[in-house]
Amino acid sequence: MAKLSLVIAEDNLLVREGVLRLVAEIDGLRVCATCSDYDELVAAVDQHEPDVVVTDIRMPPHHRDEGIQAATRFRTTHPELGVLVLSQFLDPAYVLHLLEGGSRGRGYLLKDRVDEIDRLAHAIRAVGSGGSYVDDDVVEVLVRSRTRSVDSPLELLSPREQDVLAEMATGSTNSRIAGVLGVSEHAVEKHASAIFAKLGLNEDVDSNRRVKAVLMFLAGRDAVWSAPDSV
Repeated sequence: MAKLSLVIAEDNLLVREGVLRLVAEIDGLRVCATCSDYDELVAAVDQHEPDVVVTDIRMPPHHRDEGIQAATRFRTTHPELGVLVLSQFLDPAYVLHLLEGGSRGRGYLLKDRVDEIDRLAHAIRAVGSGGSYVDDDVVEVLVRSRTRSVDSPLELLSPREQDVLAEMATGSTNSRIAGVLGVSEHAVEKHASAIFAKLGLNEDVDSNRRVKAVLMFLAGRDAVWSAPDSV
């Protein structure tokens, strides 16, 4: 099986080398370039055409949201490229900005989780295969903020359905959710159908679009749900 090729973008040398060494421990991955700013990242992707970019959220020249800007650019220039953004920020606004154009091939992982090899590997492989990944700490912030609001539709969900919703928002498959929660995959499917029905979402939202749908709902944003497929 061919290895996933990666470009790593991080302006801090120590962090960049740390991520490089961690990735080297993961089977099936190959780093073809590292870079330290937005322009170098764009050039490296154009030159190497990797499968996945692992990028810091803030880099030169402006140290704002260059990683997300790059992810947005690559939707047009390299539509099959997966992008995993590494960030120290729990602010859900960054995640929503990242997913504005769709959740396919996009991921958001907090930097303090990077040394968890299994989590890092799962996130890279998820975006590399056209899926998505959102750090569950960010999802927890979203869930807490929405459950505190008055008349939140989340109040309609049972505790188990809220658990399933949180796992869904990380990009987990139904089988993975079943394993995490210790229930059958059939039970997860039933919970997922109930969640979408209670939240007024199309129960046939596909596995990629549903992440954006759930996150946009939790953040209290308006969204248009389309292109139904199976849960």
